[in-house]
Amino acid sequence: MKIRITAMRKSEYPDLMKQYENPINHTCDVTVGQEFISIDGQKPEELCESAWESMEYFVRELAKGGGNFYDGWMKNPASAMISCNDGFRPVSFYIEVIEE
Repeated sequence: MKIRITAMRKSEYPDLMKQYENPINHTCDVTVGQEFISIDGQKPEELCESAWESMEYFVRELAKGGGNFYDGWMKNPASAMISCNDGFRPVSFYIEVIEE
């Protein structure tokens, strides 16, 4: 089964970065609207490991035909909205079944 993962929104919290984060040279390369395709619940090669860790359960469940997370959380039961675990610059991803 194919699952589309779409980057919907990127946020950034400069106040938290200034207060807690050490300077880093490279951050997230994901752009809003960028799409990734998971086949049979596998991690898309170009998706960062941190984002994958946040969404892996949902992608794999959808790939197995599951869904309806949290008893009706999403309007489309074959989908989920998940954010990566970067507390300074999270990216929200819409995950949906596109092919059974």
